[in-house]
Amino acid sequence: MKRFHVHVGVKDLAESIRFYSSLFGAEPTVRKPDYAKWMLEDPRINFAISPRHSRFGVNHLGLQVDEAEELPVIKERFAAADQASLVDETGVTCCYAKSDKHWVTDPQGIAWEGWHSLGQVEIYQGAKTEPVAQAPRGCCSPSQATGNDPVAARSGCCA
Repeated sequence: MKRFHVHVGVKDLAESIRFYSSLFGAEPTVRKPDYAKWMLEDPRINFAISPRHSRFGVNHLGLQVDEAEELPVIKERFAAADQASLVDETGVTCCYAKSDKHWVTDPQGIAWEGWHSLGQVEIYQGAKTEPVAQAPRGCCSPSQATGNDPVAARSGCCA
């Protein structure tokens, strides 16, 4: 089964957590000093926010699969949509999780992530969490880290 994913860059995490908790009628499933995520069933969505991005609003969209066997189907669809922008990542750490991922960029420059989570971790992106002011910009989307060129980002999340 698939779950739709939206990651939004926000200016004020606390204010945004209050807003989205009211909007969804639920507190975040995951809450960190620099990140929050709601795993909702109605609608079935993985909605995440963080202040780590250089621009605010939609950072990337995606499809999360429950079973590893579903991920190759997502990769095939991404490749059919745009083979040239397809990026594969195996065992990357991002957004407090370790995952196998595929990325593609749509014609508007919006990154799409397809992934299967391998489990939760205590780090945001490859290293212990840093204060937001010192945190690297642009995780998790390779297009954010490389100026909308996900092909250049082949060595881990937001290389």
